[in-house]
Order: sequence, then C-alpha cells, then structure tokens
Amino acid sequence: MSIDPSGSLTFLGGAGTVTGSKYLVRAPRATVLVDCGLFQGLRELRRRNWQPLPAPAAGIDAAVVTHAHLDHCGYLPRLVRDGFAGAVYATPETVRLAEIVLRDSAHLLEEEAAQANEHGWSRHRPALPLYTGKDVDRCLEQFIELDYGVETKIADGVRCRLYNAGHILGSSWVKLTLDGLPGAASQSSTIAFSGDLGRPRHPLLRPPEPFDGADTLLVESTYGDRRHDDLTSSSRFQDAITSTLKRSGTVLIPAFAVDRTEMILHELTELTRRGVLHDVPIHVDSPMALAALDVYRKALEMRRPQFLPTITDQGLAALFPPRLQLARTAEESRRIDVANGPRIVISASGMATGGRILHHLSTALPDPRNTVLVVGYAAEGTRARELARGATTLKIHGRYVPVRARVVDLPGLSAHADYPEVLDWLGTAPAPKTTYLVHGEPAAAEFLRERITERLRWTAVVPRPTEMVLLP
Repeated sequence: MSIDPSGSLTFLGGAGTVTGSKYLVRAPRATVLVDCGLFQGLRELRRRNWQPLPAPAAGIDAAVVTHAHLDHCGYLPRLVRDGFAGAVYATPETVRLAEIVLRDSAHLLEEEAAQANEHGWSRHRPALPLYTGKDVDRCLEQFIELDYGVETKIADGVRCRLYNAGHILGSSWVKLTLDGLPGAASQSSTIAFSGDLGRPRHPLLRPPEPFDGADTLLVESTYGDRRHDDLTSSSRFQDAITSTLKRSGTVLIPAFAVDRTEMILHELTELTRRGVLHDVPIHVDSPMALAALDVYRKALEMRRPQFLPTITDQGLAALFPPRLQLARTAEESRRIDVANGPRIVISASGMATGGRILHHLSTALPDPRNTVLVVGYAAEGTRARELARGATTLKIHGRYVPVRARVVDLPGLSAHADYPEVLDWLGTAPAPKTTYLVHGEPAAAEFLRERITERLRWTAVVPRPTEMVLLP
C-alpha cells in the first residue's frame, strides 16, 4: 500500500451521518485509523458495513478508538477478519466496555444470520454474519490500554495522546502528531478528533478537557443545530414518570446499555432521595447493560478520576436505587411483562433496533396507561425515531403494534454536547487550519459550521463521505 508523503485524511464514515465513524490518516511512514464504527439506522447505511474499505485492512498499522459505543468501535472485528493485525489503542475503561459491546454485537449478528437462513429472509445462500464471536476474540487480543495525558508512539512517525471527553466512562478525544511531513516548518502536523464530546454538566462524569489547538480538527455535530434545555428535560422526565405511576402504568425506557442506563439510574436515585419516587420496582433488563454497570461499579470502587467528586463520595449508592431489580435471564425478562402494578423498565437497545426492549414495547405500546420515554438521540430509520415523530403503529417482529401509550421525547437528556457547548469547548484555542464537522446529520453539521465560521472566524467544512483531503 502506498503512503502519501504529504499526509492525508479520508472520511470513511461519520460524514453526512451520525454513525459509522471511521477516519483514515495516512502519514509519511504509516497509516492509522481513528475510530472504527458500524453504520446503523437506515438500510442504505447498514449496507455500507459490507462494502470493502478503500484501504486494505492489512495495510493499516494501528487504530485508536475514542470510546466503546458501537458506532465508534463496532467494525473492529470485521477489520481484523479482513487482515488488520495492528494494535488498537484505547483507555482502560474503553477496552473493558468495548469487549461487552463487541461480544453482544457478534451474538446479534450471528443470531440474525441464523434466523435469515431458517426463514429464508436473505437473498444470500447461506446468509453470513458480518463477523463472529471468534473474530471478536482475535480483535480483543490486539487492544492496548492508554491512560489520559500520556503521549505514546503508536506507529512509525505517529504519536498519540488521549484526553478525557466526558461522554461516557473511558471516552476520549484524540490528538495525533504526524512527524516527518515535508514542507512543514516543524516537520510535524497535529490532528485532533473530538470523538463524541460530553457535556459540562454530565450527572456522573467530569467535563471534557478543553481543546488546546491542532493544525486540523474533526469535531462532532450530533446536536449541532440544537440547544439542550436541562431544566425542562428534567421536569418532563419527572412528570412523565410520576403521572404514569399514579395511573398504575409502566414507564418503559429504551436506553443504551453503556452510560445511558447509568445516567437514568442516577436520575431515579435522585428522585428517590428527594421523595418523588416511593417504593416502585425499577427493572434493568439488558445483559449488556448489566455487564456495563459492573464496569462502572468497579471504576467507582477504584475511585477513577473520571467521576465527579460528588459521585465518587456517594459510591455505589449513586447508581443503585432502592428496589432495583436486575433481569439476567430470558425468564426474568418475561416475568416483567406479566407483573401487576406500576413499575419502571429500562432495557436495550436505546434506539429500539433490537434486543429485549422490543418484547416490552410489544406489550406496553397498546395500553394507554403506559409511557415510553425516548431519551437522548434517535437516529433516522430507527423505531425510537418513529415513536418520537408520533408513529401510530410500530412494526416489531414482523407485526404492526398499535401505539396507544404516551410517548415522551426527551432529546435533552443526552450525553452529547449541544452547539453552544461545542463552541465553549473550542474556547480560545488557536484556530486550526481547517475544522471538519463530522458525526452529524447534514442540517446539524451545516448549522454548526456556520456558527463556528461566524463566532470564531475559523475555516470550517462539512466533508462528504469517502472524501480525501491533504493535511497541512
């Protein structure tokens, strides 16, 4: 594989969409991939997972993962299957959480292929999974842990430093230093990747470390055209729960297994502490969420510095409200739907694309006593987005289910920075030569580009999918 002597950046994912983040950096003597996510949501996006990368996997020397969400790490086992043999660098918590996420993903992919073969759903004979559990095993052997703030050589002429991004436990924003670029006064160039940027007021985690400058910057734009209203979101969250419980209904919360479940548990703990909730069972029904919760528990016990001091002081009480019930088996999951009386159910997946949440939705949606809370971002083409838009029916397991339950959309309960928070994160850093708006739908990315141009007078661009640009 030829290396561009001047250095280049190719947007293999996360361009024009909020999924599939993959950014290929070609330095004079090495090629590095930053993030390696699955495309999710719309069918035409998911099909991209099957398209070969323009760069051979065997020619990539190293990878860096910003955090453990599937749209940032979920393609790694396929990359390994296709020949990638380099190291994958990430923080210790990202490594632990990525194992949980990748094993669950492989299980679902294998299960989907088996069902397609059994029922003839696929035009492929036989239908095959994108990757398997064995691919995940091989991938996990290639992870190397990096702590925040430690500059490390990850490939020939490429140095990496991770900074706390405050999005989920272990999340980082990344700065690469590329040495040996011809024509540069310092013979090096820096490129920063925001990953998914957290908020200054995350209920559990410290805020992101501020951006301190780079020659090139990639910054997420998930909420690039929105402003979070924390007060209104918290009030509506509380009202939706209390009003539903008063009519003996079920509050059903589709939630990402990693971080969103922990955030919701903390909110429910606070409502209990303030006397708003009284003696109500709270179910967490997601094997992956329970495994992630255990990673958070261990990090709390170790007093990891990513947590807010107040959360560290509370310890496990911050995440484990009274009457918390953990559904580990399929039988325990089924019993939730036949139980009587008011209850709160937190289950994955967060965008209702699969998992145990679908069985709970099938039961809960036809009953007007119940409420479904859509918390945080829901991508185009997902059931959560359909519910947030007011769908009157929802197709689940091949059947249309009537939506008579109340649906409350709470995008403000998010761990993504909104556009004022992104601008604040950029702060007073010196202007990059170019700033690229990634990981956002087109309207959101363009809105944030305009704000950066107007407020900071920076050169800002919304890149196209698979576009390649030269680095300064």
